[in-house]
Amino acid sequence: MDRTEQRARSILDTLGEELIGILTPVSICMFTVVLLVCLLNSDPSSPSSASFSSIATAAYSESDSDSPWAKLLGAFLNSLVFVAAITLATFLLVLLFYLRCLNFLKLYMAFSAFVVLANLGGEILILLIDRFRFPIDSVTFLILLFNFSVVGVFAVFMSRFSILITQGYLVVIGVLVAYFFTMLPEWTTWVLLVALAVYDLAAVLLPVGPLRLLVEMAISRDEDIPALVYEARPVIRNHHDSRLVQRRVWREQRPSNSSDDVENNEVVTVVRAEEEVSVSVPLIERSRAEESSETFLEGIGLGSSGAIKLGLGDFIFYSVLVGRAAMYDLMTVYACYLAIIAGLGVTLMLLSVYQKALPALPVSILLGVVFYFLARLFLEVFVVQCSSNLVMF
Repeated sequence: MDRTEQRARSILDTLGEELIGILTPVSICMFTVVLLVCLLNSDPSSPSSASFSSIATAAYSESDSDSPWAKLLGAFLNSLVFVAAITLATFLLVLLFYLRCLNFLKLYMAFSAFVVLANLGGEILILLIDRFRFPIDSVTFLILLFNFSVVGVFAVFMSRFSILITQGYLVVIGVLVAYFFTMLPEWTTWVLLVALAVYDLAAVLLPVGPLRLLVEMAISRDEDIPALVYEARPVIRNHHDSRLVQRRVWREQRPSNSSDDVENNEVVTVVRAEEEVSVSVPLIERSRAEESSETFLEGIGLGSSGAIKLGLGDFIFYSVLVGRAAMYDLMTVYACYLAIIAGLGVTLMLLSVYQKALPALPVSILLGVVFYFLARLFLEVFVVQCSSNLVMF
């Protein structure tokens, strides 16, 4: 009992540092999406302000002339189709991982990252060039875009770059995808966010959830899952009596035949001490043995380096929420941002208490959606009335 309390206390002691490590990239991603929305969607007649067709609008195309009930029903159908497609894709990923098609999965993820950087990134760059009238020829633009995309793929999947470059490209991918999701119709966007939060909750926590099956399979095989996951810097504590650095990891319980392993067969273990000359160098050097022993946690959790891992999908849909709020006014953006950060903080506290992978979308999305409508329906009216009557407080 004392050991459990000591472990929980040590986790909570570093919660603030871990919170800053994951809130900073999330905030940068959301701020960038809001900035793009304000720059490119300021003119309703511009091409960037128009809705785009995707699987999220396959069942229903929203029109201004439709009734609110028709929009709600159509948004529900669109969300159902989108969540069903994601569920099938995730179960397909589980099947491929079960069949050990790791090379195919890595190539597919690398190709997907290249398409996002080259296609979506190129479209946004063209809109920005047109917005600011920046002179550049097509050959130079294509060469720069190709190099940017290739370097991004290598930085994300080769793991030999500076950690800052890898983290930066992951944030860029999240920004690009999130901006195009903000082009979805308004009703579809809000219903889709709620549906994805419910799906995330079921996929991670249910025994037959696809993400939980994927994680359990990876833990049983002691293998890594190729995916777009943001990893913050690890929390490293130096001891005064030695130059050894201990890094902690949260692992599921595994059977072992070794008597030494049986003693350390716990939910929370301490990774072997690693000798390091300096912890300020922003590089992560991993041997093949370390890479194969890393426990991957989908959703939000800790890797073997002791760093918090957050799925890139969470970055995307946080940013979609504040991006959609930015289409109304900046006051709702502030309210939604604070709600999302509060929800992420609550999720990290739950992570420290339950010590297992948790879905990062439900709490933040729920608070964000509630605060959006509260700010739009009540806070705006209150602030406008105070301003018009010259009431300052």
